Amino acid sequence: MFKLQENGTTPKTEILAGLTTFLTMVYIVIVNPIILADAGVPFDQVFLATIISAVAGTLWMALFANYPIAIAPGMGLNAYFTYSVVGANADISYVVAFSAVFVAGIVFVILSLTPFRAKLIEAIPQNLKHGITAGIGLFIAFIGLRLTGLIEAHPTNLVKLGDLHSHSALLALAGLAVTLVLMVLNVHGALFIGMIVTAFIAYFTGDLSFDKGIFAIPHLPEGLIISNPVTAFADVVQYGLYAVVFSFLLVTIFDTTGTMIGVAQQAGLMKGNQLPRAREALLADSVATTIGAMFGTSPTSAYIESSAGVSAGGRTGLTTLTVSILFIVSAFFGPLVSAVSGISAITAPALIIVGSLMMGSISHIKWDELDEAFPAFLIILSMPLTSSIATGIALGFISYPLLKVVKGQWRQVHPLVYIFAVLFFYQLAFLPH
Repeated sequence: MFKLQENGTTPKTEILAGLTTFLTMVYIVIVNPIILADAGVPFDQVFLATIISAVAGTLWMALFANYPIAIAPGMGLNAYFTYSVVGANADISYVVAFSAVFVAGIVFVILSLTPFRAKLIEAIPQNLKHGITAGIGLFIAFIGLRLTGLIEAHPTNLVKLGDLHSHSALLALAGLAVTLVLMVLNVHGALFIGMIVTAFIAYFTGDLSFDKGIFAIPHLPEGLIISNPVTAFADVVQYGLYAVVFSFLLVTIFDTTGTMIGVAQQAGLMKGNQLPRAREALLADSVATTIGAMFGTSPTSAYIESSAGVSAGGRTGLTTLTVSILFIVSAFFGPLVSAVSGISAITAPALIIVGSLMMGSISHIKWDELDEAFPAFLIILSMPLTSSIATGIALGFISYPLLKVVKGQWRQVHPLVYIFAVLFFYQLAFLPH
């Protein structure tokens, strides 16, 4: 079913890759409820809604697209939902805001059913694709360093070296050392084994504990939040949430498309300039966004943490099937998931190492041609500095056609690139981001 031999992989490799991806992204089932709680959504509601949307999107990716790319509610979009949509508008409740997410999801599904999104992947210039991959690598490595305290905020220079004597930093460094040694020795499943070893160290040093037990029955305190599509569309019209829907749509399209390209290139799944089964893959996050809004969570996105599973050997939908099953299981182990995902040093080494592997894409960029190199450089630089994959892509899309026009090569740029350059400029200039 998953064409394992054709993709040069085995069931054991795929399952290990799925475990690795799951462990690097499972933090979302805790972080997402914490962020959306500030919008007034009950923690248990978001916890289960997060898992439902992740299972819906990831299972779709496994069964219909056969790709090792996992789907879950996106970081950044949840903060935008909470603080820019609900928090900044006293008359907009989280139920009304979920109506906007639902409408964006429906529009997203319609766009994914057309050739539009697949054409968009083909339209993105090669150098921008390599820039996106490298930028995402730098971004997730930075996330790994920041989450563990190896890098800290600085009032003047923005960042500085953290306290290397802290438990988190020492644990992360130990995990990084163990994982690197295993990878250098070509040990199969090195990233996953490194996480297990780090978790054992954390348990014996007292950093990892299970004070709240390990098991709890999942439930939805408010049931279905969006049960009537007509009401959802009416809410968008009544409260004039067109800009909110557009922002959700634009950011999600490029967050997911950029991540898919990055992970697919890393896994060697791109066929020239095309992503096979693009429509099936791109439907995954749009379906998950729609379903997630119904139960009570912000828009979903393809997860760049999938690259950790790809680095562990994942090449097919068996990897994402494994992720889906683990998410279902995690619904019954909220306290256990909370304890493990609360120790960022366990998963951060994998993010740092995968980031270094993805940076290899910069070698394919035409650095001797400034009109090709600078937009890619802008993407790579801005992703970690703005903490946004979509913003990095936006700056690349805006600068690329401008430089081509100046050089007199405007005919070489796909019309879609011009259209999105204008849309991105409008978003950055006039909409919240």
